[in-house]
Amino acid sequence: MSTHYFWALAFPKAVKQSIQSQLKEVIEHFPFKRWVHVDDYHLTFAFLGSAEEPMLRRSIELVGEAIQNEKAFPLHIQGLGVFGNRKSPRIFWASLKPDDRLMSLQSRVFKACLESGFKLEKRPFAPHITLARNWTGTDFDHNWLETNNPYQQDPIFFIANEVVLYKTNIGKVPKYEPIATFSLITE
Repeated sequence: MSTHYFWALAFPKAVKQSIQSQLKEVIEHFPFKRWVHVDDYHLTFAFLGSAEEPMLRRSIELVGEAIQNEKAFPLHIQGLGVFGNRKSPRIFWASLKPDDRLMSLQSRVFKACLESGFKLEKRPFAPHITLARNWTGTDFDHNWLETNNPYQQDPIFFIANEVVLYKTNIGKVPKYEPIATFSLITE
């Protein structure tokens, strides 16, 4: 398998640990086959796939230019959701409260990657943090997403302040390695 790359919003270590800690309270209700390693939590902005070094360098240059004046901003994790078959979901994820600044930042990164020559997915941006993959239980009950949501009563607040180009290292845990990092402006 070839190495893949993607641009993402990185989370501070304390936020990743909070996500995992709160998830431990409800994990027994969600029998998924593979759980994401705590150090691999992120929010994908643009999945590049495999890439040649010149295109990666160009994307780093253009993303850096596109977000150089972007300011850090607050976000919070508030919900749970799934993608895939209603009875046997493929992806289990945490949601963030909708935020125009997040949408704008993702759009800038995405456009810079297109300008770099990457062919990107055209699906609308759906901000989420992948937590687990491949449901192994009986028929999934969507009511569980609300009744077992640890973030509903105790949302996780944090400052979005870092955009990172990650490399996927298949077979390693954690598997995402930062290649380039851009810090947003903090006041």
